Amino acid sequence: MPRIPIFRLGHQAEEVAPPRLASYTPALSLHGLQVGVDNLRHDVYLSPKFVEQARQHIARLLIRHGDLEGAIGAATPTANKTKDQFIQTKLSGKPHSEPADLKSLLTELHVAALNVAKARDNPVLDLLARAAIVKFLRFELHSQFAQVLERCRMTLKGYEGFRHQKALEYRERVGAFQVAKKTILRKTGDELFRTLREVEKETLARTRRSFFGSSSDEQYKLFLNTLIFTEDGNDAHLNAENYVMLGNFDTDADRFANVREVACEFLKSLKLDLGEDAQATLDGWLNVPENAQELIGGGTPDDSTPEGRAQKSRLSNWASLLERERLLDHVVASYEVVPLLSEYSPLINAQQLKHALISREERQRVEKFMADHGKIAPASLHAAVERVTSCRGAERAKISGRFLRDFMRYHRDRRQLESLNSVLDSINLANDKVRQLSSMNGTLYEFLLTGEQKSGEEKIVRHVIIKADVRDSSRLTRSLLERELNPASYFSLNFYDPVNKLLSKYGASKVFLEGDAIILALLEREGEPGLTVCRAAALAREIIEIVNGYNQLLQRSGLPSLELGIGISYQDSAPMYLMDGEQRIMISDALNESDRLSSCSKRVRKTMKDTQSAFHVYAFQTVSDGETEESPEDFILKYNVNGIRMSEAAFRKLEQEISLEACKLEFPDLKNQGENRLWSGLVPLGNDIFRKIVVRACRMPQVDPRTFSLQAWTDHWYYEVATDPVVYARLEGKSAAGK
Repeated sequence: MPRIPIFRLGHQAEEVAPPRLASYTPALSLHGLQVGVDNLRHDVYLSPKFVEQARQHIARLLIRHGDLEGAIGAATPTANKTKDQFIQTKLSGKPHSEPADLKSLLTELHVAALNVAKARDNPVLDLLARAAIVKFLRFELHSQFAQVLERCRMTLKGYEGFRHQKALEYRERVGAFQVAKKTILRKTGDELFRTLREVEKETLARTRRSFFGSSSDEQYKLFLNTLIFTEDGNDAHLNAENYVMLGNFDTDADRFANVREVACEFLKSLKLDLGEDAQATLDGWLNVPENAQELIGGGTPDDSTPEGRAQKSRLSNWASLLERERLLDHVVASYEVVPLLSEYSPLINAQQLKHALISREERQRVEKFMADHGKIAPASLHAAVERVTSCRGAERAKISGRFLRDFMRYHRDRRQLESLNSVLDSINLANDKVRQLSSMNGTLYEFLLTGEQKSGEEKIVRHVIIKADVRDSSRLTRSLLERELNPASYFSLNFYDPVNKLLSKYGASKVFLEGDAIILALLEREGEPGLTVCRAAALAREIIEIVNGYNQLLQRSGLPSLELGIGISYQDSAPMYLMDGEQRIMISDALNESDRLSSCSKRVRKTMKDTQSAFHVYAFQTVSDGETEESPEDFILKYNVNGIRMSEAAFRKLEQEISLEACKLEFPDLKNQGENRLWSGLVPLGNDIFRKIVVRACRMPQVDPRTFSLQAWTDHWYYEVATDPVVYARLEGKSAAGK
């Protein structure tokens, strides 16, 4: 890249590298989804409960921001009291019961959409749901305004012929509601946007990354756009508060198209490589606000360095260009008008206020309007005019720099809005008739709340078995009996009861209870997101933690501690059942496998009893003598004390369920244990509940069963879900250090 000479008076030319500008082009795609019955748009059906409650919520927001609370449901004088009561219930917009909070409904519906996307292994379905919800909220914003206004008119008719003075007062309030339409819609839309942003931040972002990683994060930025509830991004108040207020009329020198043309002229003057498509390149640069810092130091470059002096030179050129195009006065006025809006608007148009700061004629009209209304004081306006007039030199250059960054932010968000609008146009929010037809044709996408989804015995497609086995239970029972203690209550209070309390949290069910073991199942049904293995891993980890917590209490009381071994087995099919009277008995290969995974060889335990390690699962292969007919599993020596071992099939399913990230953590005790790999992942358990798990994979060694000396490393691997707090503490420490 060629270097550009910067000439300064009294100095030799300085060679400075040209600015490196980043580029961004917003895009949102629903590629791969079926079109609906009109062969043009995607048919989407949203939860009826959500739709109804959202409508009521939006109506309440409009009434509150329109200052109609207490008025829209005011009693109307009529002879028919029963009919009057019925009408007023309708007018007030209040349901018989208090509607659910919109935030919780939005969270539940979005999470349900993520679950659908996960179940079908298609993240585009979540993008479709997000876009459909935004389209619905946008439509209802205007639809509910019209309905609230109609309620007002109906209520006003009730005053005809009665209470003339009350009717005049009410008519004035309704008139003010109509005049302030843009303000009311903006404030209501802003509340909806903030709610969507909170839901994304608190729940959806982590859930989505847990399911699909972060590869689609760029597309989701389009749903976090401040302009999302504006029609075309030209709301003067919203722009003034969040970006900069540009002109809205064709005669305005500072309208968006004109300012963009000036900004492009400035970028072209830098003589940078624009490539084959110059307009696309310029547009991409204008979509990155950080480029303003690279170009002009954000309006306050440090001229003690060559780069800073180059930025100062470019800033001077940018300010001169704005002056030449007679834009800089408008820019200064755009920032000075912001504090005036709360005092004078909406009574005085925001654009008119801005023009009054730089135009004597417009200012005289505004002052006359203030005088006619009497109660409006012009002091704040005059002070702002003084500030605009006195803005000179370095201050104007600084404002020029601020303006470039704010314009780039606005340019980016407008382009994002255009991309989103294009996708919204491709979505058809299906009514009942279209829903039925589209469903029959297999082209309907439904996003329902949990209570609206099909209930009952949906088809089970896969299942996971967890077996938690107590180590040395016979010795433990004997020890308790020798002390004249009750082993049954000991196991019940410290093992069975605590585990039972966890089942509903993880969607697990009890399959079988032995004297020293619990067998649990997590069933995956058709249409569900398929998170059985990751939730089984999180459940197993919590079982270990709870039992360890009870062990501390037992030790203080002088009672023996419990040690567990847990096995997790996955089967890519439904279990079978036989009936013993009314009791169902499960039949599954996963039951036998979980038993083997949870087991611990006495010889290995005796050999490793003094081993200090952050991991608690090990497996060793021995050599067959070739004379006996035994299965390969009979030649595996296992160690599992307070550990969780999962099958390879379970691990492969886990990789599909959540995004696993390789993590490099150093543990001295693993250095002599052959090849080890560690992954971490986040398990979603609820709307805003997540659980971290770390999984270790280790190559299985072949050992001499007599001496446990290493003979060779096999091609077999075993998998452990880490339970030791040291592992998670180190992971958190490394994450914190990397921030």
